[in-house]
Amino acid sequence: MRTFLRRLVMLLIVLCVAFLGVVGYTFSCLPDTFLVAQGQPLTIAPMPWVRTADTGDQVLQASAVPVGGSYNTTLTLWGVVPVKTVRTVVVDRRVVTVCGSSFGVKMFSDGALVVGFSDIRSASGYCNPARDAGLEMGDWILSVNGSRITGNDDLRAAIQAAGSDPCTVVYERDGVQAVTNLTPVADLSDGNFRAGVWVRDSSAGVGTLTFVDNTTGMFGGLGHSISDTDTGESIVLRSGEIVPVEIIGYEPGQVGDPGQLKGRFASQIAVGTVLGNDATGVYGTVRTLLGGQDMTVAQSQEVEEGPAQILTTIEGTEPQLYEVEIEQVTLSRQDPNRNLVLRVTDPDLLATTGGIVQGMSGSPIIQNGRLVGAVTHVLVNDPTRGYGIFAENMLETADGLAKEQDAAA
Repeated sequence: MRTFLRRLVMLLIVLCVAFLGVVGYTFSCLPDTFLVAQGQPLTIAPMPWVRTADTGDQVLQASAVPVGGSYNTTLTLWGVVPVKTVRTVVVDRRVVTVCGSSFGVKMFSDGALVVGFSDIRSASGYCNPARDAGLEMGDWILSVNGSRITGNDDLRAAIQAAGSDPCTVVYERDGVQAVTNLTPVADLSDGNFRAGVWVRDSSAGVGTLTFVDNTTGMFGGLGHSISDTDTGESIVLRSGEIVPVEIIGYEPGQVGDPGQLKGRFASQIAVGTVLGNDATGVYGTVRTLLGGQDMTVAQSQEVEEGPAQILTTIEGTEPQLYEVEIEQVTLSRQDPNRNLVLRVTDPDLLATTGGIVQGMSGSPIIQNGRLVGAVTHVLVNDPTRGYGIFAENMLETADGLAKEQDAAA
């Protein structure tokens, strides 16, 4: 009898621990805030076991709260065990023009990005003033002796003007500004003063346009930031523009090699101005009407595992729809552009590109006739699969930039 009771107690303990684990896991997966359309209850499609405490009451609250207002919602396991109380914000359904067309991005940075070092042969031997001053790969040089640095030419002129005198360098590393002193040296080969650093001040590339919001004139694309190829650092934007691109070929993806689209600028005339290079994508304003199909934007909790489509361009300038499967939906915002895991199932796309390749970033993901997200990354060890970002997250960033533009006007 005692053995039976001990086993029963142990079983109850195991069940309690497992249950608490489920509660804790569910709590961590749920964000603190959800957006819902007016008159609609909050339902969590990717987590059907999570329900509101009283569905009928939620419909009543959602109907009564005006657009822009909010109310608290208690989420439960199977309608019984409370898990988390979240803020529910009532919003209008958004409609955007879904594009899927390739575009070229030309960006000029705010500052000079350190991409390498080169020792200088001086009268006292080989040395490197920049490295001696503590600069590292990936640092952004912002000013020298109070003069703003916007590129390589500015840096070269500032170093030459300083001569052999120590100069004050303001730089940024990991989002934090710092100051150091750098003493240029004369290069024996030509007598010019140098710092011994290689920098980059511009970038260009090809990606996919996700949407245009015609109510604000803002576009969003890529689903991730443009980063320097050598350092991996996001480009700190000073100015930029987008131009049309024609896809002229591709390298299929293979295990260990993600492949890529090959494109050329179809025109030198810019069709938009880049205003932001954010972790969630590249954003700006359009200068001309861009083609596409008007489509409702789904809220993140409406996206579910199952069949979907991506709209992308692998030849010429016309995007095509291809079948994919959404394998995983992550509501947590810990990683801003890995909300979805998708797998390409379309035989035509698999036969041509092998799946997702570089240049498809930003390709719209469509499910149940709604824009749910955009492709962001390919899995290097499996090019048939990749990550995606919620369209809701991209639209939130675009709205923020639109408000900044209105405030500055």
